[in-house]
Parts: sequence; structure tokens; C-alpha cells
Amino acid sequence: MEQQVALRGHLIDDRILSRVLDAIARLGGEHEIVSLTVGRTRQDLSEALLQVTAPDAEVLAQVLECIAALGAEPVEPQPACLLPAPADGVLPERFYATTNLPTEVLVSGHWLKVAEEEMDLALVVDRERGRARALPMAEVKAGESVVVGEQGVRVRYPPRESDDRSFHFMSSEVSAEKPKGALLSQVVEAVRRIKQAGKKVLLVGGPAIIHTGAGPVVEGLIRQGWIDRLFAGNALATHDIEQALFGTSLGVPVCGHRPSRGGHAHHLWAINAVRGAGSIEAAVASGLLRKGIMHACVTCGVPFVLAGSIRDDGPLPEVITDVLAAQRAMRGQLAGVGLAIMIGTTLHAIATGNLLPARVFTVCVDINPGVVTKLHDRGSRQSVGIVMDAASFLEQLAAGLRGEG
Repeated sequence: MEQQVALRGHLIDDRILSRVLDAIARLGGEHEIVSLTVGRTRQDLSEALLQVTAPDAEVLAQVLECIAALGAEPVEPQPACLLPAPADGVLPERFYATTNLPTEVLVSGHWLKVAEEEMDLALVVDRERGRARALPMAEVKAGESVVVGEQGVRVRYPPRESDDRSFHFMSSEVSAEKPKGALLSQVVEAVRRIKQAGKKVLLVGGPAIIHTGAGPVVEGLIRQGWIDRLFAGNALATHDIEQALFGTSLGVPVCGHRPSRGGHAHHLWAINAVRGAGSIEAAVASGLLRKGIMHACVTCGVPFVLAGSIRDDGPLPEVITDVLAAQRAMRGQLAGVGLAIMIGTTLHAIATGNLLPARVFTVCVDINPGVVTKLHDRGSRQSVGIVMDAASFLEQLAAGLRGEG
């Protein structure tokens, strides 16, 4: 059994060709490079035509399915296979699960572009309107046409931009021992370029930002216009407000003094005070909340999404406790985001990474190497991991953006 497939993109620089050939061999197939045209500059695209051979149809199907995720498409593509969803929130067996790469579906002789770029969704086709959408499983309705299998689906790696030199660090591997100076300088430059391009910077933060004393640094970055969106949980907002009201984080004075008596209740008192005011915004308007990250978000008009978890105290009024509603709220704030910086939060970093298209550059910072590695391994291959504590990273980022150091 054999099939010719075509590849087009930055096949050498992004190691796409080598990954395709490795996948063919690993799955029991063989290949012949029929033609290969390499771009003359780093911005030019390369093209390859491969003859893929397999001992039987099953192996060939497995090979084609695997390399399709890398952008390989049959020279003579077949239309996508569509089956109706059997019930609300239930998909046909073997439905196509999306990647975070630009995707198209072949229906009735036309390639339909999928507007959304998000991993682990279903592809739903509306023949009458001639459109294809990527939808979460829970939002698919009974009878809607769902793409099954890899046939008739093609994905493409985002085109390399002419000014992407500052993003070459995105291919850097995670290492706790790797020098941080050059990497941090590139992150600073990335933030500047994203803002100059008119795109938005998203901060995904955990409570370690407050515990390590970096809350005022983030507050300053928001007030200076470097951060345009904030995703977090109940904890970051709670301890930020606790610090603003009581000068503590989890009852421990941020100034370094000994914990005060009853300090363990400070975060609960902070939550209660905001619930009494009605909302974080109302607490700011009333003068109850006069500083901090959440105060900066409200006064500077920076949208935030607080997604809840099972262990939350309170929670604060704005915390979304319905996980599907939280996902929808997060998706609603991703338009125009060009860079996501994730700091000190495993849960929210991976959750946000699952929502982001591959074209959104991502920086994940954590003291635990396992967190930054996990984000990359779960499919956010555009992310770079930096192993360091939250305060050190944020202080150096802020200093770099001020032009210091």
C-alpha cells in the first residue's frame, strides 16, 4: 500500500521533515523523497513530496494519521468523513480531535477554514452555511455533523514572521541549570515587540506571586500598560487583597516580620470583606480596596478571569465555580493575545495552554521543572520553560522593561 503526501512550510528549521520521516519509520512504513525544494531564505517556505509505503492498509492509515498532525497531506485528498452527533454533548466514535494549529476541512470539494485554533476540540461542519467550527464536546448538539478520522483534514504550522528573531528562544529546552540572563532579555524583547505590534500580553498567575512578595511588581506592570489580561484562581486574588488589607499573605507579613496572632484568618477576613462589598469592583469603588493587583485591574480596565477549584475558600464573588463557564470566559478574552506569560501555577498554566493557538508565544515560569515540562509535553509546543522563582523573574522582567540592567 502506498500514498503520496505533500509537505509545505519551514521543513528544515522547524524539523518538520525529520519528524515526519521518523514517524513513518517508527510506525512500520517506508518513504521515498520524490522531490524537495528548500527555501533560499529563512522566511521562504520549503516543499517536499514523499511516497509513503506500508505493508497493509491499516499501517498506512496509522502513518497518514500521525504525519497529518505535522502538516503532511495526501496529494489527492479525500473529503472529510462526517457523522451526526448521537446526543447533546456526545460525539461519534473516533471523532477528529483538533490541534492548536491552523486547520482546514475538505467538504464538497472545498477546503473550509476552521476559525478557532484550540487543541482537543471536535470539528463540526455546517454544510448549508459552508463553515467548520471547533467546539468543546459539551457544546456539540445532537445531529450536528462531526468530522471523524483524519481524512479530509489538514493542518499547517503558522508562517514564520519576518521579525521573529526575538522568538527563537521558544525552541529552548527546559533546564534548571541553563543561564537565565539571555533568556530573560529575549522575554523582555518579546513583550516589547508584541505591544508594538498592537497585540496583547496575557498574565496567568498563581498565589506564589503574592507569597514571594512580587505582587507590587505585577501591580506596576499592569499600571504601566504591559499586561492586558489576567487569568488566575481564587488564591491569587484572595492573597493579593489580603496583602492590601492586612499586609500579609497566608497570615505571614510580606515585610518579613513574624506572623501576627490570628493571621491565619486574614485571607478569610479579606474574602468576607469583599463579599460584603458585593464584588471586587465594588470594594474598589467604596474605597475598601486601595491597592494591589486586583485594584490595578479594576482601575486600569484590565479584564480578568478567576476560575475556581474544589479547594477554594469563600470564594470571592467574581470567581467562576462552573468549570465550563470558566473555560468560555477565558476563551472570550483571548482575542488579540500575542504572548502569554504563566507564573507559578500548574493548573491554570496547563488549562490556558490548552486554549491557546500555536501562534501565541508562551512563557511558563515555575520553580518546579516538572510544571514547565508538563505544559510542553501536553501539546503547547510553542512554549518555553524557565525554571526560577516568581519574584526573581518578575523583578528582572520589570527592570528590563524599564530599560535597566
